[in-house]
Amino acid sequence: MSAMEHVEALKTKHSDLDKLIAEEESRPHPDDIRINELKRQKLKIKDEINHLAHH
Repeated sequence: MSAMEHVEALKTKHSDLDKLIAEEESRPHPDDIRINELKRQKLKIKDEINHLAHH
């Protein structure tokens, strides 16, 4: 997998996490712990994308 393909895969995962966060937040009783974990994963992916984009 090329670096560009890897970045695209990470962007897809990032987008999927956005959807999961939105779904959880729209529930009548959202699970704050799950939301925080999803956001943490999303941030980690964003950092990796930025790292790959600058190298």
